[in-house]
Amino acid sequence: MLTFFLLLASLASAVLWTTASRADDPPAGPPPTVVVQADDTLWDIAARTDPGRSPHAVAAEIRRLNGLGVDEIAIHAGDTLVVPRAR
Repeated sequence: MLTFFLLLASLASAVLWTTASRADDPPAGPPPTVVVQADDTLWDIAARTDPGRSPHAVAAEIRRLNGLGVDEIAIHAGDTLVVPRAR
């Protein structure tokens, strides 16, 4: 009986460890993108992309992902931007 419980505990530990180690894996697939619409701003896109986070932080991440400078806020309708995955 003790052997059975030890075996069961070992199996449960292995399953939990494997699941926990996958939590840090980056999501598979291409990064999400948005096409800029007329009158869109980086702030608007950031707020729509991840409404649970600060638009300031999301906009900074969008700039980083797209190689835009800190002062570079000009985006144009039809531009395709890589956006962070919502958390």
